[in-house]
Amino acid sequence: MTPSTFIARSVPAGAAGVLMLQIRFTLRCLGWLAGVGFIFLAAPPAWADLMLFPTRVVFEKNQRAAQLELINNGQESTTYRVHLVNRRMNETGEFTAAEPPLPGEQFADALLRYSPRQVVLAPGRGQTIRILLRKPSDLPVGEYRSHLQFDLVPEATGASSIDAQATKPGPGEVGVQLRALVGVSIPVIVRHGETSATVTLSGLELPKPVAGQPAMLAVVLQRSGNHSVYGDLVATFTPQGGAPQEVGKAGGVAVYTPNALRRARLALQPPAGLTLTRGTLRVSYRERPEAGGKLLAEAAIELP
Repeated sequence: MTPSTFIARSVPAGAAGVLMLQIRFTLRCLGWLAGVGFIFLAAPPAWADLMLFPTRVVFEKNQRAAQLELINNGQESTTYRVHLVNRRMNETGEFTAAEPPLPGEQFADALLRYSPRQVVLAPGRGQTIRILLRKPSDLPVGEYRSHLQFDLVPEATGASSIDAQATKPGPGEVGVQLRALVGVSIPVIVRHGETSATVTLSGLELPKPVAGQPAMLAVVLQRSGNHSVYGDLVATFTPQGGAPQEVGKAGGVAVYTPNALRRARLALQPPAGLTLTRGTLRVSYRERPEAGGKLLAEAAIELP
């Protein structure tokens, strides 16, 4: 009986700090040899907890080396394959494979070297990934970005093996285990020469909320310049005659080059007793606290 693996899409990391990736999805499929069909049964969850720090690597000025730390926070040994991928972001923040590059896209994969290429992490143990930057003398000024991806390598033995499951296939049945393998990736950014960027907020709209769901504030981030912007969106509401209160926040929002804009939707969760009427709804976009917290852009609308 041979395990069969289903590969799920990777999850790009966006926010700085420690990222916890939790892989909790396992299905087992028992197929009838008579060809009647397949029965999907829930199996005990498979865990693989990966902690990464930092979740963004930015090379600036004369920096030529960086490192990131991996820690297995789970209960089983896990193996991850490490490789560089190129991705483009669309206007809503979703990533797709960037093969081949489009005009204006500049990727960093040819500039980077890293090791090791595969890591085996025992429970509670860590591993350092070292990244080296090599820039040719004729490299054009600008920002270059690729993503360092960590793909979970399937294990055919141990707790993920069909033979280790509590319920075995019966006579005339074939056991097939489908295990979701979720990868995580972090951006690696190289800024060469004089780079700068500005950002503005526009298009603030607060549609009538759907019953049972939080109100969603639409906002458009417009970027200009030759490097990306990255920060936190925070919404505050100031009722007439009252004090401002935070009603929504989204951390680690990026607009990557060469994109000129990003359309975002921010879930609003006002404190109990506060209604979003007769006041000012303000949205600010700031650098992350570890980068200084500088105000990058701000906009407001008046709510009747």
